[in-house]
Amino acid sequence: MESIAPLASTLAPAPEAAFDAVFDAVFDAASAADSVADDAQEDGAALAEERQLAVPAAWHGQRLDRALAALAPEFSRSYLSQLIHEGAVTLAGCPALKPARRVKAGEPLTLTLRPTPQAQAFTAQAMPLAVLHEDEHLLVLNKPAGLVVHPAPGHWSGTLLNGLLAHGPAFARLPRAGIVHRLDKDTSGLMAVAKTRPAMDALVAAIATRQVSREYLALAHRPWQGAAQRVVEAPIGRDPRHRQRMAVVDLARHAGKPALTTFTLLGNAPHEPGCLVHARLGTGRTHQIRVHMAHIGHPLVADALYGGAPAAGMARQALHARRLALAHPVTGEPLAFEAPLPADMAAALAAWGLAQCLPG
Repeated sequence: MESIAPLASTLAPAPEAAFDAVFDAVFDAASAADSVADDAQEDGAALAEERQLAVPAAWHGQRLDRALAALAPEFSRSYLSQLIHEGAVTLAGCPALKPARRVKAGEPLTLTLRPTPQAQAFTAQAMPLAVLHEDEHLLVLNKPAGLVVHPAPGHWSGTLLNGLLAHGPAFARLPRAGIVHRLDKDTSGLMAVAKTRPAMDALVAAIATRQVSREYLALAHRPWQGAAQRVVEAPIGRDPRHRQRMAVVDLARHAGKPALTTFTLLGNAPHEPGCLVHARLGTGRTHQIRVHMAHIGHPLVADALYGGAPAAGMARQALHARRLALAHPVTGEPLAFEAPLPADMAAALAAWGLAQCLPG
């Protein structure tokens, strides 16, 4: 698959249903970030940004929404489709109201971006990033708890995406600034981010085919009983009774996707009703570890959304992405990274007498 270069004239369409379909499957948590704010009409056209573009020859005959996503990769596909429906996109001076309309080489295209919260969210904002590895194609960082990964309603600025856009120009040329997987806002730990389109394609494919190893440490309520290792294979979908949550669902009755997590007990707290668990993802569903742990009767400490009460001084869900192992997306070199336990979880483990249970 060809890399998307910064100049529109070099853009070439990706194979149908290859990158986008797989990326959507891996990145299924992005739906909230793709919604358009209700105040989209505020401030008027006087403050709008207007982009004058021309359809590259390589995109002749392609759908308008696909061509637009390549010409303005910093915005989500659904946001751009919304702009099309609102008449904010013109071709040859006429509003283009159908995302499926086919474009012609050299056709003048105008994109009008009103100053909505979402349009303004995709801007560079300098912030400290704990970078563990960076080369021409790949960046690996240790995300702190409290940092939102991608702009979404209620979090239009100060996200990791904003920080990546400020970190270097490569990220602005990629969909979602090269982000190929997520951590929840209050989960800390390792993330891999692509810096080139070939690297992004390779990372998405590797995650989809389970070639990326992602391991977590979780502090949970209730003593672990039975076998030390437990494989939970239970599909996850939107909770039909609580739309802000995910849940284990019956696929015969509710929409969802297969999900697999392998849990291994590291230790039960000697004087508290809780345990420290190692979790290895087999899939990457929204809130997967949190949902599966609650499903087997061990909600994470301080995970209020899934029934975990605060304890051991934790003010956020006790979940840390500790280890990430993968083949370099371009060179194929084996890479492995570890992120030290953050101070709040280290203190919680000490308070529960579990510090000695950490894997070496």
